[in-house]
Amino acid sequence: MKKILAGALMICAMLLSAPAAQAAGFKVGPKVGLNINKFSMDKSALGSDNRCGFTAGVAAQFTVPLIGVGADVSVMYTRRNNEANVPQLDGLNGIKEVFNNKTHYDYISVPVHLMYKLDLPAINNIVAPYVVTGPDFSFRVSKEIMNDFYAKKCNVAWDFGLGVELIKHLQISATYSLGMNKAVKYVGMVSSTVGSIDTNSGIKGNTNGWTVSAAWMF
Repeated sequence: MKKILAGALMICAMLLSAPAAQAAGFKVGPKVGLNINKFSMDKSALGSDNRCGFTAGVAAQFTVPLIGVGADVSVMYTRRNNEANVPQLDGLNGIKEVFNNKTHYDYISVPVHLMYKLDLPAINNIVAPYVVTGPDFSFRVSKEIMNDFYAKKCNVAWDFGLGVELIKHLQISATYSLGMNKAVKYVGMVSSTVGSIDTNSGIKGNTNGWTVSAAWMF
């Protein structure tokens, strides 16, 4: 994880220090946003609800003038809150109970996006719409297990987003992240005096969700 983060920061520093890049369409700036996440489990036994979290960090962009194609790379601190309704079966009398399980994980996220910005000379100084897509690598920095959910060290998602740039600086975007690997696993167990079973233990899933963000690019 440290090598990947160091590499991403080095790329941003190289782009920032390159005179040609600065003249040709390089921008960097702070970025903040809200995310809405939901567990997508491989069995329907666990019911999941949407939960709101946050993200904050720095973004770097490079676009080719006139063509509008470029790259959008960010390094973000991200908190993902999740809530799941977990049905569990008592091994003694077969009574099923439903537990509301709330948990959160913290990540360092590195989205690496291909970007296309619509270049309309008549209005691009005021408004410029754009689209992005690409992988999003998230590295867990919080505990491994929280409230009976185990999280992997690295999550990979594929992002699809659209946004608008206002007055050449303010960027507002909405991005949907589609989880590509099994990011979480339920490992809970309900016990009793004579033993119990948990039919949900071992169920795996990924985290999908929307992120709405704002950035001020220099």
